[in-house]
Amino acid sequence: MKRFKNISVALLLIGSLGSCKKFLEEKPTNFLSPGFAITNVKEARALTNACYTKLQGLLNGQPSSYGGNTWNLMEFMTGKSNSDLGQTGFVNFQNLSYDNTSFYVDTWWQQMYMGIGACNLALSSLATVNPGVVSDSVKKNMLAEAHALRALYYFFLVRMYGALPMVTSVPKNLNLKISRSPAKSIYDSVIIPDLLTAESSTLRWQDNTGLVSMSAVKSLLADVYLTYAGNPIKGGDQYYTESAKRSKDVITNGGYSLFPKYTDMINPSNKNKGEFIFQVQYAAAANSNNPLTALTIPNYSGISKYSDEYGSVHPTDQFIHSFDPSDKRIAERQFFYTSYPNIKTGATVNFQYHYIYKWFDSSAVTNTAKSDLNYTIYRLADVYLMYAEASNRAEGTPNSDAIHYVNLIRERANLGDLVGIPSQSDFEHEVWLERYFELCFENKMWFDMIRTLKVHNDVTGNWDDFVGHKTVWNATFTASQQLFPVPKQETDVNPNLLPNNPGF
Repeated sequence: MKRFKNISVALLLIGSLGSCKKFLEEKPTNFLSPGFAITNVKEARALTNACYTKLQGLLNGQPSSYGGNTWNLMEFMTGKSNSDLGQTGFVNFQNLSYDNTSFYVDTWWQQMYMGIGACNLALSSLATVNPGVVSDSVKKNMLAEAHALRALYYFFLVRMYGALPMVTSVPKNLNLKISRSPAKSIYDSVIIPDLLTAESSTLRWQDNTGLVSMSAVKSLLADVYLTYAGNPIKGGDQYYTESAKRSKDVITNGGYSLFPKYTDMINPSNKNKGEFIFQVQYAAAANSNNPLTALTIPNYSGISKYSDEYGSVHPTDQFIHSFDPSDKRIAERQFFYTSYPNIKTGATVNFQYHYIYKWFDSSAVTNTAKSDLNYTIYRLADVYLMYAEASNRAEGTPNSDAIHYVNLIRERANLGDLVGIPSQSDFEHEVWLERYFELCFENKMWFDMIRTLKVHNDVTGNWDDFVGHKTVWNATFTASQQLFPVPKQETDVNPNLLPNNPGF
């Protein structure tokens, strides 16, 4: 991440909320001790930038797993993914036999808590900075960035694990055996207050450098309120209203527009602009490479400069067939591809399956083997669909703007406009389906399944209840799938994290 310098800080240790013996035996460099005093704007900026570094943890490689990546987890869980690699741990999620020692479950926990640690340090350090060192207006916006990022890290964690250790300050000692707080308390005490604080700042509506913008804050807040209104919190219909308000703010004031072509999203020159509201930053020139290009190339297909082509995740045939046949998104080299020239001979290589084209960096594939693409957390199409869903729920029927935004997404896919005024239920199902198709393989679908407790059946076309839905792999979702287990390596060193989530 070229822009965001990594700063080693003691607080990052809370990524593992237990033993710190190994750390104490090492001699870290570039170390900022607790109580570090900021003496200039550059130091303040560096501490704020450190809050961003663990966003790359969303795409972290999984130790001891060839082709394993934290991103895999939410795609494997949907039942709409296949894999060329047994080593990725796919089979355990395919048949839902995963447990508290399985790949990815621990990596997500670690990376998100390390991000929280960086945010806590930045917030505590920036709060005491003298206006003569950093002006109040600059400090307020830096604090807004840190608050928003802490909320984002916690938002991932609470949806995945439910009750969590609530850590909002720099620990005074290494006794970090903290008990879990209920998920609702995390939302009410950290996530929502952090975002409301960030919303009160003067951040720019759009930031093309990759920093948190006002549009990023409001997009995240729209997502949080939409989720809070649904399962498992069931906060109430008023939160659909709050969600719709924030997404409409982004649509009205953000200055974003849908890219004319889907392939505009895999053009590195379009990073942080156009449709993209907030992205994880990568810079190949600085040896910060997006791993998803190699990860999603068909295994050992010989079409790229990469020494490893993983085929780690690709869609099931049933998911592909659930698209309307005229949908441009399943046309060749739009969201997916089924053939490509051999890198040495130029002969066309035809694949057995459809593979994901959303992170196909052509320069990396044919030349550098280093992908410069960013990874998107929020883009305009997502916000359009959040507004459509939330306003429909809040008002009891879809309004003209909601229908218009869905039609804009459908028009880009070469699909016809929705005809007439659909019922609340029919429109909601249409929005959910567009989220499946438009945002597929962007780590959105699993969270949609959990908050709605509905799953689109790719074979029957029906909306199944989450509990009892049978995937194409003949695995059946139970109530236990609504939360991941707290990793064993965490409960081993902190028994206060027990009991584990139901079923584990």
